[in-house]
Amino acid sequence: MPVPQRNHLLDRLSADDLGLLRPHLQEVRLDYLAPLCEAGRPVQHVFFPMSGVASLAKTMENGASAEVGTTGNEGFVGLPLLLESEHAPTGVQMQVPGHALRLPARAFLGALERSQSLHRVLSRFAFALYTQTSQLVACNRFHDVEQRCARWLLMAHDRMPHDDFLLTHEVLSMMLGVRRSSVTIAAGQLSEMGLIEYRRGHVTVTDRAGLEMRACECYWSIRREYERLIGFAEKEYAD
Repeated sequence: MPVPQRNHLLDRLSADDLGLLRPHLQEVRLDYLAPLCEAGRPVQHVFFPMSGVASLAKTMENGASAEVGTTGNEGFVGLPLLLESEHAPTGVQMQVPGHALRLPARAFLGALERSQSLHRVLSRFAFALYTQTSQLVACNRFHDVEQRCARWLLMAHDRMPHDDFLLTHEVLSMMLGVRRSSVTIAAGQLSEMGLIEYRRGHVTVTDRAGLEMRACECYWSIRREYERLIGFAEKEYAD
């Protein structure tokens, strides 16, 4: 699979700001469930994904986890450092494999100290992620599993180079905070409508427009805020 050599947030940086980061950036492959940050542990690296989906997940005392945010090639992982905290309050894992540019936390902090404009651009992403998290709280309260499933698939699709990507029922059930059986039913309904194909842990989006119509309003609310704050425009799809 070709790897898109692009992160939208890096694209928005000035040449000078990008120059502060470029010497420290290293391309890495991020496999399924690769940990990018661990809750309660110091942040060691910052990641600028170029493909794939990373999920911020809050784990409870009984081991159950729920997604509280999604990040891909529109942003970065390592937000606590921007907010002057060394430790991550939530864990971050890759739920859909991909590639990223990684740099050490020390180099990232050094660049922030040297550039207010870099801090300003990254802060706009931080606010976009905050609005996403706020929207997801309401989404989980008011919308049915099928709508939320469609919303999550669209958000993942926006961040991938192709219509086909790896996604298991276990991952989707954790992302939506529901039982696996509920995900199986919701994915089956979307498949019966001809909106997706799901087989052997892979999802293929076959009718993007139809999936957008089935998704709840939260997909569009999140999308508009990202476009407004950081200029992240998703793929262009033919009507």
